[in-house]
Amino acid sequence: MFKRKSEEEIREEVDPNRNATMQTEEETVTGSAPGQAEAPGTGNGDGTAGDPVEETKQEEAAEETLEDVQAKLTAAAALLKTKEEEATETKNRLLRLQADFDNFRRRNTAEREELATYVTISVVNKFLQILDNFERAEAAAENATDVQSVVDGMAGIQKQFVKTLEDLGVKEIPAQGEKFNPNFHEAVMRGQNPEMEDETIDMVFEKGYQLHDKVVRHSKVRVISNE
Repeated sequence: MFKRKSEEEIREEVDPNRNATMQTEEETVTGSAPGQAEAPGTGNGDGTAGDPVEETKQEEAAEETLEDVQAKLTAAAALLKTKEEEATETKNRLLRLQADFDNFRRRNTAEREELATYVTISVVNKFLQILDNFERAEAAAENATDVQSVVDGMAGIQKQFVKTLEDLGVKEIPAQGEKFNPNFHEAVMRGQNPEMEDETIDMVFEKGYQLHDKVVRHSKVRVISNE
């Protein structure tokens, strides 16, 4: 029996160079001979090796960046330490100033109290002299046969008392016949008197006094109101 040849075998018998031609065309299309392997590291796919020079530059840049960060951290720590020392010094200085002020305030208070004590002693001495004269007048009045002499003695003591007040800067506030002034007078009554103008003081119930320009006690008065 005859064996039937395939179409491919028939074509090869007709054109023996056909397979070589097709192989050459395939090499031309693919750009490489059969069995030629691609050199490692020349492709662009995954797993290809990088440029060693570029990798070195990247490592050096990373090292420089780390050094810069460390240098900045060191500088920041030094600055923080300096600020903490300055804050501590400022706090200590404020504490010293506070202590100095407290000491000054205590000394000033003690000096004022001491001065007030001296002033009080001086005032008391002046009035003790008046008290002595009152006691003498009282002893004389018990055996006195002349009432006028007792009255004259009391009048002398009253003058001494007024003189002592004047020496201390205390003076009587004028009121009788004066125009009413609420800064110095206290109206406790209203009255009528056709011979006097309105708001005029016609009666003093209690004298007022002032120490220099400071009112110690207002005068209690009656004020004219004719309407």
